[in-house]
Amino acid sequence: MLDWLRRSLWTVVPRDQRDTTEALRRRQVVTVVVVLVGAAVLGWSLRIEPGSDLFYAGTALLALVWAIGAVLSGRLHLGRIPRDATHARPVVAPVLLGLLLAAVFVVGGLVVREIEWLDRQVRSVLDFADQGSIPLLLVITVVNGVAEELFFRGAAYAAIPRHPVVWTTVAYFVATLATGNIMLAFAAVLLGAVCGLQRRASGGVLAPILTHVTWSVAMLFALPAIFG
Repeated sequence: MLDWLRRSLWTVVPRDQRDTTEALRRRQVVTVVVVLVGAAVLGWSLRIEPGSDLFYAGTALLALVWAIGAVLSGRLHLGRIPRDATHARPVVAPVLLGLLLAAVFVVGGLVVREIEWLDRQVRSVLDFADQGSIPLLLVITVVNGVAEELFFRGAAYAAIPRHPVVWTTVAYFVATLATGNIMLAFAAVLLGAVCGLQRRASGGVLAPILTHVTWSVAMLFALPAIFG
């Protein structure tokens, strides 16, 4: 177990992905602009009345903002992790890590529901699942998870020359904090840190994407069961 976690989160695979000075500057400008725009769109989308069709348009717009920002920033990489004596694309390990992270949040949810003001924070988000179309919410969850990782662990990570795990986690936290929901912001810190370590270890966005999507889908179905 410890060896698996070390290979997934800590052992850095050798690679040469350095940008020119001009390319790095472009990434940095794109990152700052897109974080601000994305935070505004995210805050607006989660203030829409639950059940409104406008919510789906807002979340689709948010995914588009992250995805466009990732594309405009420059080249992205899928990444690899150690496997025996070689390196392979990370697939199974990130999915398992996403499930493990979801299990931690489920246990945390059992505690949170006993604290009234935190319980209200979670239920305010679950209102969208209660009054929305589950198949459509599933699609939105997957698409937004992919888009967020393309930007935060792709474009933004590559734009930060020093301590990118810390700073991309902070950026993800700040963007999520725009919702005004402290529980979403707390989740962003934990998820952002795990995905940032995966990005650092693998050198690409595939592992963070798979972990994020797995965690998000698990939460979509687990949290309503916990909170009713």
